[in-house]
Amino acid sequence: MSTRFVHLHLHTSYSLLDGACRPEDVVQAAIDNDMPAAAITDHGGMYGAMEFYKAARRRGIRPIIGCEIDVFPDTRTAGLKPAACTVPPHHLVLLAETDQGYYNLIKLVSASHREGTRQKPGIDKLLLAAHCKGLIALSACENG
Repeated sequence: MSTRFVHLHLHTSYSLLDGACRPEDVVQAAIDNDMPAAAITDHGGMYGAMEFYKAARRRGIRPIIGCEIDVFPDTRTAGLKPAACTVPPHHLVLLAETDQGYYNLIKLVSASHREGTRQKPGIDKLLLAAHCKGLIALSACENG
């Protein structure tokens, strides 16, 4: 039995200052390296998700949709917006395992932009707990 590597934390050009590859490039790299699947987890947004999904499906690669999101301390209990918090956020990679997970991921990313500021969109653990069904969480990077 052979083991295959699959990227689960990868930023595209839609993740400003974090990635440079286009979603189509991710799909081609998966094909070139005999990967059955690949994930994109742009930081703070899902702008490339549909482009990636369509390209992957068209080329026979299983698309895994995710996002690296900033998680602030429990700011809701303190009555603060995430942007008002002085403690830096932790990064968390969230992958949609199911359709419900995809919709929950959309809710979390949208809330991160509505409740944060342009400088620091983010969520807290209470919001994550309310929308965690169908999601897989990874520790992300050194800020995870």
